[in-house]
Amino acid sequence: MAMGSFDDDEHERRERKNTEVDASFDDDRTTYHGSVEYDAGESTEELLDQFEEIKSS
Repeated sequence: MAMGSFDDDEHERRERKNTEVDASFDDDRTTYHGSVEYDAGESTEELLDQFEEIKSS
């Protein structure tokens, strides 16, 4: 048999292996409780002013 080739039995074994589904792992989803806060920060003008100040330094 040449390197990298395999016979029909090996092909069938790999096909069976690829079609099996392993459902033995824990599929429970974790529920998270809490809150998320979003801080928009400074206004666009303030950010542009700060950028210009940094650029000119």
